[in-house]
Amino acid sequence: MRIKKVINNNVLCVIDEKGSEMIVTGRGLGFGRKTGQFVDPGAVEKVYRMEDKAGQRRLRELVEQIPLEHLRLTEEMISEIRTAVHQPLNESLLITLADHISFAIQRKQQGIEFKNPLAGSILCYYPTEYQLGQRCLAMIRQRFGVELNPDEAAFIALHIVNAELNTDMSEMYDITRLIDGVIQVVEYFYRDRGRFDRESLAFNRFVVHLRYFAQRLFQDKLMTDDGEENDAAFRALIARSCREHYKCAQCVAEYIRNTWHKTLSEEELVYLTIHLKRVSGDLREPT
Repeated sequence: MRIKKVINNNVLCVIDEKGSEMIVTGRGLGFGRKTGQFVDPGAVEKVYRMEDKAGQRRLRELVEQIPLEHLRLTEEMISEIRTAVHQPLNESLLITLADHISFAIQRKQQGIEFKNPLAGSILCYYPTEYQLGQRCLAMIRQRFGVELNPDEAAFIALHIVNAELNTDMSEMYDITRLIDGVIQVVEYFYRDRGRFDRESLAFNRFVVHLRYFAQRLFQDKLMTDDGEENDAAFRALIARSCREHYKCAQCVAEYIRNTWHKTLSEEELVYLTIHLKRVSGDLREPT
């Protein structure tokens, strides 16, 4: 490995024999070293590498700006997150989460705290990720003695969901707001039946559907109407046999058109109708 840049006494940016860039760490690894020199692999304690070149550049910029201890703790957090989340996580989670956590710790030390207006919705729609966010806060408290605002658990949860869906954070806020809006529309439509049990399996399944629906919507990848006669007949059958739920789906489509200025295809309406039929049976009168 040849040194591309000395970041500090313990961190180097290097190029391997294949020409790939990586970040390596080790006690005193960069002390007195210069660009172009070779690194003893035996002195390297940890290697950080991104498959994507843009991600690798962002990683290099990050380790130049945050304490190495923050990156190491984030790596431990992600190891725990992977054991609880049963789907692939985008590798950029290391960068985005480390950056957020380091900034949050710095803000706390300066007496600055942010409120998360979507904290309640995030707890409701992403309960597993929210619990992982709380676990991350406990790890920060144990490692650095820093007590972050409980709302930070919601921010961390969004980073995790973002890595699950391969989106960006601004899109994640839109996705969460859209889910919130759709739930309100649906509950109002079925108001005579009651409200959703937000801890039920049926509600959780519905939210998962809305996550991916919202992702398709914001990435302009909505399902399109197939011209096949059989498919058109099936959509017509669903619209007739599930008339009430289809009407609810149309109300959701109107909300999306008015709020987000996007139009749902008939295929998406039918798919939504099927999910509404299933979840509407889970509505309960308030106790």
